[in-house]
Amino acid sequence: MGLQCYFGGTTIQTLKLAAIPASSRFILNPIPKTLVLNSFSRHNYVYCPLRNPFKLLIRALSATAVQTAPATESLDNKVVKPQWKAAIDFKWIRDNKDAVALNIKNRNSNANLELVLELYEKMLAVQKEVERLRGERNAVANKMKGKLEISERQKLIEEGKNLKEGLATLEEDLVKLTDELQLEAQCIPNMTHPNVPIGGEDSSTVRKMAGTPRDFGFPVKDHLQLGKELDLFDFDAAAEVSGSKFYYLKNEAVLLEMALVNWTLSEVMKKGFTPLTTPELVRSSVVEKCGFQPRGDNTQVYSIEGSDQCLIGTAEIPVGGIHMDAILAETQLPLKYVAFSHCFRTEAGAAGAATRGLYRVHQFSKVEMFVLCRPEESESYHEELIKIEEDLFSALGLHYKTFDMASGDLGAPAYRKFDVEAWMPGLGRYGEISSASNCLDYQSRRLGIRYRPSEPTPAPLKKGKGSLAPTQFVHTLNATACAVPRMIVCLLENYQQEDGSVIIPGPLRAFMGGLELITPKST
Repeated sequence: MGLQCYFGGTTIQTLKLAAIPASSRFILNPIPKTLVLNSFSRHNYVYCPLRNPFKLLIRALSATAVQTAPATESLDNKVVKPQWKAAIDFKWIRDNKDAVALNIKNRNSNANLELVLELYEKMLAVQKEVERLRGERNAVANKMKGKLEISERQKLIEEGKNLKEGLATLEEDLVKLTDELQLEAQCIPNMTHPNVPIGGEDSSTVRKMAGTPRDFGFPVKDHLQLGKELDLFDFDAAAEVSGSKFYYLKNEAVLLEMALVNWTLSEVMKKGFTPLTTPELVRSSVVEKCGFQPRGDNTQVYSIEGSDQCLIGTAEIPVGGIHMDAILAETQLPLKYVAFSHCFRTEAGAAGAATRGLYRVHQFSKVEMFVLCRPEESESYHEELIKIEEDLFSALGLHYKTFDMASGDLGAPAYRKFDVEAWMPGLGRYGEISSASNCLDYQSRRLGIRYRPSEPTPAPLKKGKGSLAPTQFVHTLNATACAVPRMIVCLLENYQQEDGSVIIPGPLRAFMGGLELITPKST
């Protein structure tokens, strides 16, 4: 149960664990025991790329997401009613079941395709029977409009009553089947780019390598030791105040965070991105529609007990929702946003030396890029996003590798994902600092984000709405421009000097009041 706390008559709502994705690789320690686990269903859709014989057609969903009543549970069959629905093209799934099954296998998904197909066939059978009974009921109603003997009318009344009762039972069964089918089908992940390597994370391929590891010529310290000697962090006090994996930044580390955020925003805005700050509490349905869900028992989201709100794990979620249920004009596209937010992740299940210090934390600042575009443009914007990331990291003098991530490491929404790992000499390894994902219309079909092409349909149509071109779903992409704690790790460890000082990279100095060097504090 959640723990309700009261101070001066004010109720403080309890945080509990809700469902968010396994696609993220920024993982932390288990959450405090006072938090409550609340698992959500995994909701995924099927997609396929357009106009390419080597790619499957994106036809899994044929209509916008539709808001429905809050989740309820049937007492008879224990079928949970979905909080929201999307019109999934089950016929397409059935007709392409081999490709869908292979994609599920390649992505290590636990989606149950056979159950989806079984439920679909049952639903079709019940729909057919419902239509038959409705036809019989209408026929009986029409017969009763004429002149009839009393006995004949009574017979028709009884027949109509039986048909009504039978139809009511079947319609109830149809609703339950439809809800169960919806939930099961939503577990099917996005389709996968044909060039994505097949396998687990170890199968990921290097797209690019920039720079070389620095030759220090003296014993290298990790960021924890540097931070202690330079008085930049306080993990001990934060552990007392908030728990493990929280931290205070101090002195120049505060300036460094602000500099990283402001410099990143200024650089990305030069590329035509609109800056945003976002809500950091969102509705759980928006989290789900963005495709954030758990794999297994571990959960990555904090939610508020007694509320349908969650703390965001990334600005991708509130930015994704900003145009929810909207029809955009084609002239508005692309929409390019760069958003600053604080992010909160339980990072359940992570432990060990690799998680020490700032590398894995429960709360951090991040600058996120998000793009909404026409379907034919999403692959080019994916390349644009990864280039922006690489240019930022190169400007800071980092040695890094860019990976084309393997199918087994893709989260449910991603059609393709590029990760950037930078060399962290104090940790003695590469660590992920960024990723860029193309989600095609996976998120927009769930969020209901469409656009109307500018050109009307070529055939002559009647005046009015019929002359408008039909709407299409936008494609969405997201990319991390700056995850602040990981960047601080990289900068402290790569720019440390033998005397214990740390050089500030040139691009950041103007954002730190001209500071060029962090030096040990005099005792």
